[in-house]
Order: sequence, then C-alpha cells, then structure tokens
Amino acid sequence: MRLDVFGLFVNDMGTMIRFYRDVLGFEIKEDENTSNVYLIKDNTLFLLYGRKDFENMTNRKYEYLKGINGHFEIALYVDTFEEVDIEYDKAIAKGATSILKPTTEPWGQRTCYIADPEGNLIEIGSFNKPFER
Repeated sequence: MRLDVFGLFVNDMGTMIRFYRDVLGFEIKEDENTSNVYLIKDNTLFLLYGRKDFENMTNRKYEYLKGINGHFEIALYVDTFEEVDIEYDKAIAKGATSILKPTTEPWGQRTCYIADPEGNLIEIGSFNKPFER
C-alpha cells in the first residue's frame, strides 16, 4: 500500500477551494462546482470532499468538529525563517485566521499556525535550510 491522497471534508466547497488556491497557492484540477475536488501542492494530491456528499455516499450521518480543529494539522515547509514570516503575513492579509504568530522554537524551527475558513490548522515552518526528504 502507498499513500495516494489526503483530503478534508468541507461544508462550503467554493470558499475552501478559493482559500487553498488563492491564499496558499494550491493548483486546482477540476471545476470548483463539484462534490470533490483535487488540488495539487508540490506534487502532492489534496482532496476536498463535500461533507454532505460523503454522508450520502456512505448512507451515514457523521458529527464534525466546529471551530478550530485540533485533531490534525497540514504542514507547509519553506526554506528560510524569513519566508515563514512572509508567507504568514501573506496568508493573514488574504483572510486566513491567525492561531500562532511566527515564533522560533527551542528545537530550532521557526513556525506559525493559521486556520482555514472551516478551522483546520495549517502550520508554516522552516529549519532555515532547504527541505530534504
């Protein structure tokens, strides 16, 4: 088995597509008027799936968190500490919710947190060097 895609269940598809495309720079693969949309960031597939559509498909009702979702995070890496601050400021200027302003942590990472329109946590961080796998 290998990881194929990771996704979020969303209430407002249009708002979420515009956030990930226009605020964070994800590339959209489909029209935004569908029940599931693939976005790409750095060759990684990211799926937005309508919550109601998923419930209809599985014939089940689910309970979803409201407010800030602290169950997981999406982490985005930049090469320099300066880029953490720049990307944070750009995201906030475009409507992201600030959770934690850029901070240099004791373990050597500069990090910050924002939230998307439905409260999912997004980290922007760097160890002040290019990303290595």
